Amino acid sequence: MGTYADLVFVGGKVVTVDAEFSVAEALAVTGAVISAVGSREEIAPFVGPGTRVVDLKGATLLPGINDSHLHGCAFGMAAPPLSLDLSHPAVSSLAEVAGAVRDAVGRAPAGQWITGHGWDAGFLGECVADPSRQPSRADLDAVSPDHPVVLYSFSGHATWVNSKALALMDIDRDTVAPPGGAIVTDADGEPTGLLHEGAQALVQNALPPLSRPERTEAIRSTLATLAALGVTSYTEPGLGPGGDGIMRGALGTETLDVYRALLAEGELTARVGVLLLPTGMAGTAEEFARTLDGLAGVTVGDDPRRLTVHGVKIFADGIVPNKTAWMHEPYTGGGCGSLCVGGDIDEERVDEIRAMVRHAHAAGHQLGVHATGDRAIDTVADAFAEAAAEHPRDDPRHYVIHGDFLTAHSMKVLAAHDFGVNMNPTIKWTVADMEEDFVGADRAAYAWPYRDAIDAGVRVASGSDAPVTHPDWRQGVATMVLRESKAAGRVSGPEQRIALAEAIRTYTVTAAWQDFADDWKGSLEPGKVADLCVVDGDLLGADPHAIPDMPVVLTVMDGRIVHDTLLD
Repeated sequence: MGTYADLVFVGGKVVTVDAEFSVAEALAVTGAVISAVGSREEIAPFVGPGTRVVDLKGATLLPGINDSHLHGCAFGMAAPPLSLDLSHPAVSSLAEVAGAVRDAVGRAPAGQWITGHGWDAGFLGECVADPSRQPSRADLDAVSPDHPVVLYSFSGHATWVNSKALALMDIDRDTVAPPGGAIVTDADGEPTGLLHEGAQALVQNALPPLSRPERTEAIRSTLATLAALGVTSYTEPGLGPGGDGIMRGALGTETLDVYRALLAEGELTARVGVLLLPTGMAGTAEEFARTLDGLAGVTVGDDPRRLTVHGVKIFADGIVPNKTAWMHEPYTGGGCGSLCVGGDIDEERVDEIRAMVRHAHAAGHQLGVHATGDRAIDTVADAFAEAAAEHPRDDPRHYVIHGDFLTAHSMKVLAAHDFGVNMNPTIKWTVADMEEDFVGADRAAYAWPYRDAIDAGVRVASGSDAPVTHPDWRQGVATMVLRESKAAGRVSGPEQRIALAEAIRTYTVTAAWQDFADDWKGSLEPGKVADLCVVDGDLLGADPHAIPDMPVVLTVMDGRIVHDTLLD
Protein backbone atom coordinates (compact mmCIF):
# COMPACT_ATOMS: atom_id res chain seq x y z
CA MET A 1 0.00 0.00 0.00
CA GLY A 2 1.01 3.68 -0.14
CA THR A 3 1.27 5.84 2.96
CA TYR A 4 1.35 4.13 6.33
CA ALA A 5 -0.74 5.43 9.20
CA ASP A 6 0.68 7.70 11.87
CA LEU A 7 -1.53 6.27 14.61
CA VAL A 8 -3.26 2.91 14.89
CA PHE A 9 -5.58 1.99 17.75
CA VAL A 10 -6.16 -1.65 18.70
CA GLY A 11 -7.22 -3.63 21.74
CA GLY A 12 -10.51 -1.95 22.57
CA LYS A 13 -13.94 -1.05 21.23
CA VAL A 14 -14.08 1.48 18.40
CA VAL A 15 -17.58 3.00 18.63
CA THR A 16 -18.00 4.54 15.19
CA VAL A 17 -21.40 6.27 15.70
CA ASP A 18 -22.04 5.64 12.00
CA ALA A 19 -25.57 5.07 10.70
CA GLU A 20 -25.63 1.55 12.16
CA PHE A 21 -23.75 2.50 15.35
CA SER A 22 -21.29 -0.23 14.44
CA VAL A 23 -18.42 -1.23 16.72
CA ALA A 24 -15.02 -2.04 15.21
CA GLU A 25 -11.79 -3.47 16.58
CA ALA A 26 -9.24 -1.01 15.23
CA LEU A 27 -8.77 2.43 13.67
CA ALA A 28 -5.99 4.09 11.70
CA VAL A 29 -5.14 7.80 11.50
CA THR A 30 -3.01 9.32 8.76
CA GLY A 31 -2.18 12.96 9.25
CA ALA A 32 -5.36 14.64 10.47
CA VAL A 33 -7.76 12.15 8.92
CA ILE A 34 -9.18 8.73 9.77
CA SER A 35 -7.77 6.46 7.09
CA ALA A 36 -9.32 3.11 8.03
CA VAL A 37 -11.75 1.48 10.46
CA GLY A 38 -12.29 -2.24 10.78
CA SER A 39 -10.94 -5.46 12.23
CA ARG A 40 -7.42 -5.75 13.53
CA GLU A 41 -6.51 -7.75 10.44
CA GLU A 42 -7.94 -5.11 8.12
CA ILE A 43 -5.93 -2.38 9.84
CA ALA A 44 -2.66 -4.35 9.92
CA PRO A 45 -1.49 -3.22 6.44
CA PHE A 46 -1.59 0.39 7.64
CA VAL A 47 1.14 -0.29 10.23
CA GLY A 48 4.60 0.74 9.04
CA PRO A 49 8.00 1.48 10.57
CA GLY A 50 6.90 4.95 11.76
CA THR A 51 3.39 4.03 12.92
CA ARG A 52 2.56 4.51 16.58
CA VAL A 53 0.41 1.57 17.64
CA VAL A 54 -1.77 2.39 20.65
CA ASP A 55 -3.02 -0.51 22.75
CA LEU A 56 -6.36 0.64 24.15
CA LYS A 57 -6.20 -2.04 26.87
CA GLY A 58 -9.94 -2.59 26.76
CA ALA A 59 -10.82 1.11 26.57
CA THR A 60 -13.54 2.61 24.38
CA LEU A 61 -12.67 4.83 21.43
CA LEU A 62 -15.34 7.39 20.50
CA PRO A 63 -15.59 10.35 18.16
CA GLY A 64 -14.37 13.52 19.83
CA ILE A 65 -17.14 14.96 21.98
CA ASN A 66 -18.97 18.00 20.60
CA ASP A 67 -20.45 20.14 23.40
CA SER A 68 -22.88 22.07 21.26
CA HIS A 69 -23.71 24.84 23.75
CA LEU A 70 -20.82 26.02 25.92
CA HIS A 71 -19.78 29.56 26.81
CA GLY A 72 -16.04 29.05 26.57
CA CYS A 73 -14.78 32.42 27.77
CA ALA A 74 -17.46 32.72 30.46
CA PHE A 75 -16.65 29.24 31.76
CA GLY A 76 -13.00 30.14 32.15
CA MET A 77 -13.67 33.47 33.86
CA ALA A 78 -16.26 31.95 36.24
CA ALA A 79 -13.57 29.95 38.03
CA PRO A 80 -10.69 30.99 40.30
CA PRO A 81 -8.59 33.09 40.09
CA LEU A 82 -10.94 35.31 38.05
CA SER A 83 -14.01 34.55 40.16
CA LEU A 84 -15.03 32.93 43.45
CA ASP A 85 -16.43 29.42 43.06
CA LEU A 86 -19.88 29.52 44.63
CA SER A 87 -21.27 26.38 43.05
CA HIS A 88 -22.63 23.40 44.97
CA PRO A 89 -21.04 21.60 46.79
CA ALA A 90 -18.35 24.30 47.17
CA VAL A 91 -20.98 26.30 49.04
CA SER A 92 -24.27 25.03 50.43
CA SER A 93 -25.59 27.95 52.49
CA LEU A 94 -25.89 31.71 52.48
CA ALA A 95 -23.49 31.72 55.40
CA GLU A 96 -20.85 29.91 53.34
CA VAL A 97 -21.28 32.39 50.48
CA ALA A 98 -20.78 35.22 52.94
CA GLY A 99 -17.68 33.49 54.30
CA ALA A 100 -16.16 33.18 50.81
CA VAL A 101 -16.84 36.87 50.16
CA ARG A 102 -15.34 37.83 53.54
CA ASP A 103 -12.15 35.94 52.66
CA ALA A 104 -11.96 37.63 49.25
CA VAL A 105 -12.42 41.07 50.81
CA GLY A 106 -9.48 40.35 53.09
CA ARG A 107 -7.26 39.79 50.05
CA ALA A 108 -8.56 42.62 47.86
CA PRO A 109 -7.27 46.20 47.57
CA ALA A 110 -9.63 48.91 48.80
CA GLY A 111 -12.61 49.42 46.55
CA GLN A 112 -11.96 46.44 44.26
CA TRP A 113 -15.00 44.63 42.92
CA ILE A 114 -15.52 41.12 44.33
CA THR A 115 -17.04 38.70 41.83
CA GLY A 116 -18.28 35.14 42.20
CA HIS A 117 -20.19 32.63 40.15
CA GLY A 118 -22.36 29.56 40.54
CA TRP A 119 -24.72 30.14 43.47
CA ASP A 120 -28.00 28.28 43.24
CA ALA A 121 -30.83 29.03 45.69
CA GLY A 122 -31.95 25.43 45.29
CA PHE A 123 -28.77 24.32 47.07
CA LEU A 124 -28.47 27.06 49.70
CA GLY A 125 -29.67 25.60 52.98
CA GLU A 126 -31.52 28.65 54.29
CA CYS A 127 -33.41 29.05 50.99
CA VAL A 128 -34.26 25.36 50.83
CA ALA A 129 -35.64 25.43 54.37
CA ASP A 130 -37.69 28.55 53.62
CA PRO A 131 -38.35 29.15 49.88
CA SER A 132 -39.43 32.72 50.67
CA ARG A 133 -35.90 33.39 51.96
CA GLN A 134 -33.87 34.52 48.97
CA PRO A 135 -30.34 35.90 48.72
CA SER A 136 -30.21 39.54 49.80
CA ARG A 137 -27.81 42.46 49.84
CA ALA A 138 -27.96 42.25 53.64
CA ASP A 139 -26.21 38.86 53.51
CA LEU A 140 -23.27 40.53 51.76
CA ASP A 141 -23.26 43.94 53.44
CA ALA A 142 -22.21 42.45 56.78
CA VAL A 143 -18.99 41.03 55.29
CA SER A 144 -18.35 43.61 52.56
CA PRO A 145 -19.62 47.09 53.43
CA ASP A 146 -16.99 48.90 51.33
CA HIS A 147 -16.17 46.56 48.43
CA PRO A 148 -18.85 46.24 45.72
CA VAL A 149 -19.89 42.58 45.34
CA VAL A 150 -21.40 40.96 42.24
CA LEU A 151 -22.32 37.26 42.36
CA TYR A 152 -23.65 35.55 39.23
CA SER A 153 -26.13 32.71 39.63
CA PHE A 154 -25.33 29.32 38.12
CA SER A 155 -27.80 29.99 35.31
CA GLY A 156 -26.54 33.41 34.31
CA HIS A 157 -30.10 34.72 34.55
CA ALA A 158 -29.82 36.31 38.01
CA THR A 159 -27.21 38.48 39.71
CA TRP A 160 -26.88 39.13 43.46
CA VAL A 161 -25.19 42.33 44.63
CA ASN A 162 -24.54 44.21 47.86
CA SER A 163 -25.54 47.74 48.84
CA LYS A 164 -22.19 49.20 47.78
CA ALA A 165 -22.69 47.87 44.26
CA LEU A 166 -26.27 49.18 44.17
CA ALA A 167 -25.03 52.63 45.21
CA LEU A 168 -22.30 52.68 42.57
CA MET A 169 -24.89 51.77 39.95
CA ASP A 170 -27.42 54.34 41.23
CA ILE A 171 -30.05 51.63 41.67
CA ASP A 172 -32.73 52.55 44.17
CA ARG A 173 -36.48 52.15 44.65
CA ASP A 174 -37.16 54.52 41.75
CA THR A 175 -34.97 52.74 39.20
CA VAL A 176 -36.91 51.25 36.31
CA ALA A 177 -35.67 47.89 35.04
CA PRO A 178 -34.96 47.49 31.32
CA PRO A 179 -37.67 45.68 29.28
CA GLY A 180 -37.69 41.98 30.05
CA GLY A 181 -35.78 42.46 33.31
CA ALA A 182 -36.67 42.76 36.98
CA ILE A 183 -35.16 44.49 40.00
CA VAL A 184 -36.43 42.45 42.95
CA THR A 185 -37.74 44.61 45.77
CA ASP A 186 -38.81 43.99 49.35
CA ALA A 187 -42.14 44.83 51.00
CA ASP A 188 -41.05 48.46 51.34
CA GLY A 189 -40.15 48.73 47.65
CA GLU A 190 -36.39 48.76 48.27
CA PRO A 191 -34.06 46.72 46.01
CA THR A 192 -33.10 43.43 47.68
CA GLY A 193 -29.90 43.06 45.67
CA LEU A 194 -31.31 40.51 43.18
CA LEU A 195 -31.59 41.41 39.52
CA HIS A 196 -33.15 39.10 36.93
CA GLU A 197 -32.73 38.75 33.18
CA GLY A 198 -32.24 42.05 31.32
CA ALA A 199 -31.91 44.06 34.55
CA GLN A 200 -28.50 42.46 34.98
CA ALA A 201 -27.22 44.87 32.34
CA LEU A 202 -27.35 47.57 35.01
CA VAL A 203 -24.71 45.62 36.92
CA GLN A 204 -22.64 44.50 33.98
CA ASN A 205 -22.33 47.97 32.50
CA ALA A 206 -20.88 49.24 35.78
CA LEU A 207 -18.25 46.53 36.12
CA PRO A 208 -14.78 46.92 34.67
CA PRO A 209 -14.77 44.70 31.56
CA LEU A 210 -12.49 41.71 31.26
CA SER A 211 -9.12 42.70 29.90
CA ARG A 212 -7.78 41.02 26.80
CA PRO A 213 -5.20 39.02 28.84
CA GLU A 214 -8.00 37.88 31.19
CA ARG A 215 -10.12 36.74 28.26
CA THR A 216 -7.16 34.91 26.76
CA GLU A 217 -6.34 33.09 29.98
CA ALA A 218 -10.01 32.26 30.54
CA ILE A 219 -10.26 30.58 27.14
CA ARG A 220 -6.94 28.79 27.61
CA SER A 221 -8.22 27.43 30.93
CA THR A 222 -11.40 26.23 29.25
CA LEU A 223 -9.50 24.54 26.43
CA ALA A 224 -7.36 22.65 28.95
CA THR A 225 -10.43 21.47 30.85
CA LEU A 226 -12.18 20.37 27.67
CA ALA A 227 -9.16 18.47 26.37
CA ALA A 228 -9.09 16.48 29.62
CA LEU A 229 -12.78 15.64 29.10
CA GLY A 230 -12.44 14.47 25.49
CA VAL A 231 -14.25 17.52 24.09
CA THR A 232 -12.86 18.42 20.66
CA SER A 233 -15.60 20.79 19.42
CA TYR A 234 -17.95 23.28 21.03
CA THR A 235 -20.39 26.01 20.11
CA GLU A 236 -19.71 29.40 21.71
CA PRO A 237 -23.37 30.45 21.70
CA GLY A 238 -23.38 34.20 21.51
CA LEU A 239 -20.51 36.64 21.00
CA GLY A 240 -21.14 40.21 19.93
CA PRO A 241 -22.42 43.63 20.96
CA GLY A 242 -25.31 42.06 22.87
CA GLY A 243 -22.81 40.34 25.13
CA ASP A 244 -20.63 43.33 25.90
CA GLY A 245 -22.59 43.75 29.14
CA ILE A 246 -22.85 40.07 30.11
CA MET A 247 -20.42 38.63 32.66
CA ARG A 248 -17.94 41.50 32.30
CA GLY A 249 -18.12 41.18 28.54
CA ALA A 250 -17.24 37.47 28.39
CA LEU A 251 -19.90 37.17 25.67
CA GLY A 252 -18.78 40.37 23.99
CA THR A 253 -17.21 41.32 20.69
CA GLU A 254 -13.62 41.39 21.97
CA THR A 255 -13.84 37.71 22.93
CA LEU A 256 -14.22 36.85 19.24
CA ASP A 257 -11.00 38.76 18.58
CA VAL A 258 -9.23 36.65 21.21
CA TYR A 259 -10.42 33.45 19.52
CA ARG A 260 -9.01 34.75 16.24
CA ALA A 261 -5.64 35.35 17.90
CA LEU A 262 -5.57 31.91 19.53
CA LEU A 263 -6.32 30.31 16.16
CA ALA A 264 -3.51 32.25 14.51
CA GLU A 265 -1.13 31.18 17.28
CA GLY A 266 -2.08 27.51 16.95
CA GLU A 267 -3.53 27.33 20.46
CA LEU A 268 -7.09 26.18 19.72
CA THR A 269 -7.19 22.57 20.90
CA ALA A 270 -10.91 22.37 20.15
CA ARG A 271 -12.97 23.42 17.14
CA VAL A 272 -15.10 26.45 17.92
CA GLY A 273 -18.33 27.44 16.19
CA VAL A 274 -19.79 30.83 17.09
CA LEU A 275 -23.25 32.33 17.16
CA LEU A 276 -23.24 36.11 16.86
CA LEU A 277 -25.15 38.00 19.58
CA PRO A 278 -26.50 41.29 18.22
CA THR A 279 -28.63 42.08 21.29
CA GLY A 280 -28.76 40.80 24.87
CA MET A 281 -31.64 39.65 27.05
CA ALA A 282 -33.91 42.61 26.39
CA GLY A 283 -33.44 43.61 22.75
CA THR A 284 -35.88 45.06 20.27
CA ALA A 285 -36.38 43.90 16.69
CA GLU A 286 -35.22 47.26 15.33
CA GLU A 287 -32.03 47.21 17.40
CA PHE A 288 -31.45 43.56 16.49
CA ALA A 289 -31.77 44.15 12.74
CA ARG A 290 -29.59 47.25 12.76
CA THR A 291 -26.84 45.59 14.80
CA LEU A 292 -26.92 42.34 12.85
CA ASP A 293 -26.61 44.19 9.57
CA GLY A 294 -23.59 45.97 11.02
CA LEU A 295 -21.97 42.58 11.70
CA ALA A 296 -22.16 41.52 8.06
CA GLY A 297 -18.90 40.15 6.78
CA VAL A 298 -17.41 39.24 10.17
CA THR A 299 -14.35 37.07 9.56
CA VAL A 300 -12.67 34.74 12.02
CA GLY A 301 -9.56 33.40 10.31
CA ASP A 302 -8.41 31.17 7.51
CA ASP A 303 -9.44 27.76 8.90
CA PRO A 304 -13.24 27.48 9.14
CA ARG A 305 -12.95 23.92 10.45
CA ARG A 306 -11.19 25.30 13.52
CA LEU A 307 -13.06 28.59 14.05
CA THR A 308 -16.17 29.75 12.23
CA VAL A 309 -19.40 31.71 12.64
CA HIS A 310 -22.46 29.49 12.20
CA GLY A 311 -25.24 31.97 12.80
CA VAL A 312 -27.06 34.20 15.24
CA LYS A 313 -28.43 33.86 18.78
CA ILE A 314 -31.60 35.41 20.15
CA PHE A 315 -32.94 35.36 23.72
CA ALA A 316 -36.70 34.71 23.63
CA ASP A 317 -37.48 34.23 27.33
CA GLY A 318 -35.84 33.53 30.68
CA ILE A 319 -35.66 30.43 32.87
CA VAL A 320 -38.04 28.48 35.08
CA PRO A 321 -36.30 29.11 38.47
CA ASN A 322 -36.78 32.86 37.91
CA LYS A 323 -40.37 32.31 36.70
CA THR A 324 -39.33 34.16 33.54
CA ALA A 325 -39.73 31.26 31.10
CA TRP A 326 -42.95 31.91 29.15
CA MET A 327 -45.41 29.15 29.98
CA HIS A 328 -48.89 28.23 28.76
CA GLU A 329 -50.00 27.33 32.30
CA PRO A 330 -49.23 29.36 35.42
CA TYR A 331 -46.35 28.67 37.76
CA THR A 332 -47.03 27.49 41.29
CA GLY A 333 -48.12 30.70 42.98
CA GLY A 334 -49.21 32.35 39.74
CA GLY A 335 -47.77 34.10 36.71
CA CYS A 336 -46.72 32.66 33.36
CA GLY A 337 -43.53 34.61 32.67
CA SER A 338 -43.11 36.37 29.35
CA LEU A 339 -40.91 36.86 26.34
CA CYS A 340 -37.91 39.04 27.22
CA VAL A 341 -37.83 41.21 24.09
CA GLY A 342 -39.26 44.68 23.49
CA GLY A 343 -43.03 45.26 23.68
CA ASP A 344 -45.54 46.11 26.38
CA ILE A 345 -47.94 43.19 25.86
CA ASP A 346 -47.57 39.58 24.79
CA GLU A 347 -48.81 40.20 21.25
CA GLU A 348 -46.23 42.93 20.69
CA ARG A 349 -43.44 40.76 22.07
CA VAL A 350 -44.45 37.87 19.81
CA ASP A 351 -44.29 40.23 16.83
CA GLU A 352 -40.79 41.29 17.94
CA ILE A 353 -39.54 37.69 18.03
CA ARG A 354 -41.09 36.95 14.65
CA ALA A 355 -39.42 40.04 13.17
CA MET A 356 -36.01 39.08 14.59
CA VAL A 357 -36.25 35.55 13.25
CA ARG A 358 -37.52 36.73 9.88
CA HIS A 359 -34.69 39.24 9.48
CA ALA A 360 -31.89 36.83 10.42
CA HIS A 361 -33.31 34.03 8.29
CA ALA A 362 -33.70 36.26 5.23
CA ALA A 363 -30.09 37.41 5.72
CA GLY A 364 -28.93 33.79 5.42
CA HIS A 365 -28.03 33.03 9.03
CA GLN A 366 -28.59 29.92 11.09
CA LEU A 367 -30.66 30.78 14.17
CA GLY A 368 -30.21 29.44 17.69
CA VAL A 369 -32.95 30.85 19.90
CA HIS A 370 -32.98 30.55 23.70
CA ALA A 371 -36.49 29.36 24.62
CA THR A 372 -37.30 27.38 27.77
CA GLY A 373 -41.01 27.82 28.45
CA ASP A 374 -43.51 25.83 26.36
CA ARG A 375 -45.29 28.95 25.09
CA ALA A 376 -41.99 30.57 24.13
CA ILE A 377 -40.88 27.42 22.32
CA ASP A 378 -44.13 27.23 20.35
CA THR A 379 -43.69 30.88 19.41
CA VAL A 380 -40.12 30.33 18.21
CA ALA A 381 -40.88 27.12 16.29
CA ASP A 382 -43.76 28.84 14.51
CA ALA A 383 -41.53 31.84 13.74
CA PHE A 384 -38.94 29.51 12.18
CA ALA A 385 -41.60 27.91 9.99
CA GLU A 386 -43.09 31.26 9.00
CA ALA A 387 -39.69 32.67 8.03
CA ALA A 388 -38.86 29.56 6.00
CA ALA A 389 -42.16 29.84 4.12
CA GLU A 390 -41.62 33.54 3.34
CA HIS A 391 -37.97 33.14 2.33
CA PRO A 392 -37.27 29.55 1.21
CA ARG A 393 -33.66 28.53 1.91
CA ASP A 394 -31.71 25.33 1.52
CA ASP A 395 -31.14 23.64 4.90
CA PRO A 396 -30.81 26.56 7.36
CA ARG A 397 -30.62 24.22 10.39
CA HIS A 398 -32.29 26.57 12.86
CA TYR A 399 -32.69 25.23 16.38
CA VAL A 400 -34.27 25.93 19.74
CA ILE A 401 -31.73 26.35 22.52
CA HIS A 402 -32.65 24.49 25.73
CA GLY A 403 -36.22 23.50 24.82
CA ASP A 404 -37.00 22.53 28.42
CA PHE A 405 -40.74 22.19 27.86
CA LEU A 406 -40.84 21.30 24.19
CA THR A 407 -44.45 20.63 23.16
CA ALA A 408 -45.93 18.14 20.74
CA HIS A 409 -46.80 21.07 18.48
CA SER A 410 -43.22 22.36 18.46
CA MET A 411 -41.82 18.90 17.84
CA LYS A 412 -44.09 18.49 14.82
CA VAL A 413 -43.06 21.86 13.39
CA LEU A 414 -39.33 21.34 14.00
CA ALA A 415 -39.34 17.84 12.54
CA ALA A 416 -41.33 18.88 9.46
CA HIS A 417 -38.70 21.49 8.56
CA ASP A 418 -35.64 19.51 9.72
CA PHE A 419 -34.91 22.03 12.45
CA GLY A 420 -33.35 21.00 15.75
CA VAL A 421 -33.29 21.43 19.50
CA ASN A 422 -30.25 21.74 21.74
CA MET A 423 -31.00 20.22 25.15
CA ASN A 424 -29.01 20.23 28.38
CA PRO A 425 -29.03 16.98 30.36
CA THR A 426 -26.60 18.21 33.00
CA ILE A 427 -28.98 21.08 33.78
CA LYS A 428 -31.77 18.50 34.09
CA TRP A 429 -29.57 16.57 36.51
CA THR A 430 -28.91 19.75 38.51
CA VAL A 431 -32.36 21.35 38.79
CA ALA A 432 -34.89 18.51 38.39
CA ASP A 433 -35.94 18.50 42.04
CA MET A 434 -35.83 22.26 42.45
CA GLU A 435 -38.14 22.82 39.47
CA GLU A 436 -40.97 21.00 41.24
CA ASP A 437 -41.36 24.05 43.49
CA PHE A 438 -42.06 26.21 40.45
CA VAL A 439 -44.04 24.06 38.01
CA GLY A 440 -45.15 21.02 40.02
CA ALA A 441 -43.93 17.43 39.93
CA ASP A 442 -45.48 16.40 36.61
CA ARG A 443 -44.15 19.29 34.56
CA ALA A 444 -40.75 19.11 36.23
CA ALA A 445 -40.47 15.42 35.38
CA TYR A 446 -41.28 16.13 31.73
CA ALA A 447 -38.61 18.82 31.31
CA TRP A 448 -36.08 18.10 28.57
CA PRO A 449 -38.22 15.46 26.83
CA TYR A 450 -35.50 13.59 24.93
CA ARG A 451 -37.58 10.49 24.19
CA ASP A 452 -40.52 12.36 22.75
CA ALA A 453 -38.34 14.67 20.68
CA ILE A 454 -36.28 11.87 19.12
CA ASP A 455 -39.40 9.80 18.44
CA ALA A 456 -40.97 12.83 16.74
CA GLY A 457 -38.02 13.03 14.35
CA VAL A 458 -36.44 16.17 15.78
CA ARG A 459 -32.67 16.56 15.52
CA VAL A 460 -31.52 16.58 19.17
CA ALA A 461 -28.05 17.76 20.23
CA SER A 462 -26.72 18.13 23.76
CA GLY A 463 -24.69 20.83 25.45
CA SER A 464 -23.62 21.71 28.98
CA ASP A 465 -24.33 25.45 28.85
CA ALA A 466 -21.12 25.85 30.86
CA PRO A 467 -20.60 27.68 33.16
CA VAL A 468 -24.21 26.84 34.08
CA THR A 469 -23.01 23.26 34.54
CA HIS A 470 -19.62 21.58 34.29
CA PRO A 471 -19.02 20.47 30.68
CA ASP A 472 -18.97 16.77 31.54
CA TRP A 473 -20.67 14.81 28.76
CA ARG A 474 -20.36 11.61 30.80
CA GLN A 475 -22.82 12.95 33.38
CA GLY A 476 -25.00 14.13 30.52
CA VAL A 477 -25.08 10.67 28.94
CA ALA A 478 -25.86 9.03 32.28
CA THR A 479 -28.69 11.51 32.89
CA MET A 480 -30.28 10.86 29.50
CA VAL A 481 -30.20 7.13 30.12
CA LEU A 482 -31.26 7.20 33.80
CA ARG A 483 -33.17 10.50 34.26
CA GLU A 484 -31.83 10.71 37.82
CA SER A 485 -31.33 14.00 39.67
CA LYS A 486 -28.28 15.34 41.46
CA ALA A 487 -29.84 16.28 44.81
CA ALA A 488 -31.61 13.07 45.69
CA GLY A 489 -30.77 10.58 42.95
CA ARG A 490 -34.50 10.49 42.30
CA VAL A 491 -35.80 9.44 38.88
CA SER A 492 -37.42 12.37 37.09
CA GLY A 493 -39.52 11.43 34.06
CA PRO A 494 -38.48 7.84 33.31
CA GLU A 495 -40.65 7.79 30.19
CA GLN A 496 -38.19 10.28 28.65
CA ARG A 497 -35.17 7.96 28.98
CA ILE A 498 -33.23 7.22 25.82
CA ALA A 499 -30.77 4.48 24.92
CA LEU A 500 -27.01 4.86 25.38
CA ALA A 501 -26.41 4.93 21.62
CA GLU A 502 -28.97 7.71 21.20
CA ALA A 503 -27.39 9.70 24.03
CA ILE A 504 -23.92 9.41 22.49
CA ARG A 505 -25.26 10.61 19.13
CA THR A 506 -26.48 13.85 20.73
CA TYR A 507 -22.88 14.67 21.70
CA THR A 508 -21.30 13.58 18.42
CA VAL A 509 -22.90 13.23 15.00
CA THR A 510 -26.08 15.23 15.72
CA ALA A 511 -24.02 18.00 17.28
CA ALA A 512 -21.91 17.93 14.10
CA TRP A 513 -25.14 18.29 12.10
CA GLN A 514 -25.90 21.45 14.08
CA ASP A 515 -22.44 22.69 13.01
CA PHE A 516 -23.10 21.94 9.30
CA ALA A 517 -20.20 19.49 9.69
CA ASP A 518 -21.70 15.99 9.85
CA ASP A 519 -20.07 15.15 6.51
CA TRP A 520 -16.57 15.58 7.96
CA LYS A 521 -16.78 15.08 11.75
CA GLY A 522 -18.96 13.46 14.42
CA SER A 523 -18.37 9.79 13.59
CA LEU A 524 -15.38 7.51 13.12
CA GLU A 525 -15.43 6.81 9.39
CA PRO A 526 -12.66 6.92 6.77
CA GLY A 527 -12.16 10.41 5.40
CA LYS A 528 -13.48 12.20 8.47
CA VAL A 529 -11.23 14.24 10.72
CA ALA A 530 -9.31 12.43 13.45
CA ASP A 531 -11.11 13.89 16.46
CA LEU A 532 -11.06 11.13 19.07
CA CYS A 533 -11.97 10.51 22.70
CA VAL A 534 -10.79 7.43 24.61
CA VAL A 535 -12.65 6.40 27.79
CA ASP A 536 -11.05 3.86 30.11
CA GLY A 537 -13.18 0.71 30.23
CA ASP A 538 -16.11 -0.66 28.27
CA LEU A 539 -18.51 2.26 27.94
CA LEU A 540 -21.13 0.23 26.09
CA GLY A 541 -21.22 -2.47 28.76
CA ALA A 542 -20.96 -0.20 31.79
CA ASP A 543 -23.61 0.36 34.45
CA PRO A 544 -24.93 3.83 33.52
CA HIS A 545 -24.40 4.93 37.13
CA ALA A 546 -20.65 4.33 36.64
CA ILE A 547 -20.31 6.32 33.41
CA PRO A 548 -19.61 9.72 35.08
CA ASP A 549 -16.58 8.23 36.82
CA MET A 550 -15.04 6.57 33.75
CA PRO A 551 -11.77 8.45 33.08
CA VAL A 552 -11.05 10.08 29.74
CA VAL A 553 -7.50 8.87 29.08
CA LEU A 554 -6.76 10.21 25.61
CA THR A 555 -8.02 13.06 23.42
CA VAL A 556 -7.00 13.63 19.81
CA MET A 557 -8.00 16.71 17.80
CA ASP A 558 -7.20 16.88 14.09
CA GLY A 559 -4.77 13.99 14.49
CA ARG A 560 -2.90 15.71 17.33
CA ILE A 561 -2.86 14.29 20.86
CA VAL A 562 -4.02 17.07 23.20
CA HIS A 563 -4.63 15.02 26.37
CA ASP A 564 -2.91 11.80 27.33
CA THR A 565 -2.83 9.62 30.41
CA LEU A 566 -3.16 6.36 28.48
CA LEU A 567 0.29 6.59 26.93
CA ASP A 568 2.13 8.12 29.88
